[in-house]
Amino acid sequence: MIKRTSQDIRRLNRFEVLRRFYAGSGAMSRQDLAAATGLSFATVANLTAELLEAGVLVEAGHEDSSGGRPRARLAVNADRGALIGVDIAETSVHAELFDLALDVRYSVERPLPPGDVRPADVVERLVGCVEELLRGSGVPRARVLGVGVSVPGMVEREGGVSSFSPYWSWHEVPLRALLAERLGLPLWLDNPLRASTVAELWFGAGREVDDLVVLTLRAGVGAGIAIDGQLYRGFTNSAGEWGHTCLAIDGRLCTCGNRGCVEAYVSTRGIARTWRELAPGDERATDPDDAVTVAALARAEAAGDPVAAEVIDRTGRHLGAAVANLVNLLNPRVLVLGNQVVDLLGERLLTATYEAVTRHALPLPHRAATLRRSAVPHNAVTRGAAAFALEGFLDDREVFGPVSRMRQPRERRDGGRAGSAGAGS
Repeated sequence: MIKRTSQDIRRLNRFEVLRRFYAGSGAMSRQDLAAATGLSFATVANLTAELLEAGVLVEAGHEDSSGGRPRARLAVNADRGALIGVDIAETSVHAELFDLALDVRYSVERPLPPGDVRPADVVERLVGCVEELLRGSGVPRARVLGVGVSVPGMVEREGGVSSFSPYWSWHEVPLRALLAERLGLPLWLDNPLRASTVAELWFGAGREVDDLVVLTLRAGVGAGIAIDGQLYRGFTNSAGEWGHTCLAIDGRLCTCGNRGCVEAYVSTRGIARTWRELAPGDERATDPDDAVTVAALARAEAAGDPVAAEVIDRTGRHLGAAVANLVNLLNPRVLVLGNQVVDLLGERLLTATYEAVTRHALPLPHRAATLRRSAVPHNAVTRGAAAFALEGFLDDREVFGPVSRMRQPRERRDGGRAGSAGAGS
């Protein structure tokens, strides 16, 4: 069991209170917050006082109370500052500028060069994206509270180091330091698995349940894990590399160098390969950009192509078997399927996947689990990366001061559980 200090508890409770405003509830009274979080009214009053003083919350009118003084309603102060979320993918850098309410204000995308991309290439594109965001939105650099960056592969979060990339020959790249030299802004780094999971915790399925698995399905494949409302990172921040677990002994060669990995069958690259195997000579399956190939596959299936339908069904069978392993191992309440592959292949893929999960999962954890498509608005990875920056800002002692200057937090009624995740967990 993890031992938490009073400062840890206060930080987690602060995240829990603020997350309620992003859960679609709009303005809320302190009494509403206490009921929704399970925190005492006194703790909520202390935390909201901090957030009001920091300008993160504002008063948004009053509501009548039965027989008492009108209750103040609070809301997120969208104008407090800006956050930037960056999604570094295999072929491009996508960046978005958000206000503090996490509404998108400006977006930009720049392609990466083909082949083995160098760290300097990524830094150049990312810096260019940030400069374009600031010019296009008119937001002064001084109003940016932080930049969250999602980089594929394994990330040493505390040092901001890209330890390993499955796509490029990167090893121990000090990416945060390289970016800090050029940007001069607070930076938080992690990978797409955790960015997508944080997005679900703040804006999606994690608002309803505490135990969930978020599957990232695009050029890379992985599983973000939330247990008891908090992101599970593992000892070296590398938990969730489900895409590199073995699905087929001596199967296809994977980008990681091993054979038979889940990613080799259900990523955009794996799906494109399945189509080429089932339809040799079909030019629609030969585009060098695997995402373009999968989009063509979706169009072919929609037009009634039986081979395209079989490719999607076969992908669903592979995916369902791999998902069943997660159901049996982790016993989650919800599994969320998201990102590019699901967006392109839609309901046919989900149906085939669910049927395979039903065949392979044990009955009890299968009955308890719900498989659903991600409902996080817009790009879940950039939104989750921006949430890293928000959590980093909320963790800043210069903003909120050391906990010793404040009243000590009370334990929650449920024994200390507090929901949130990401850079501040």
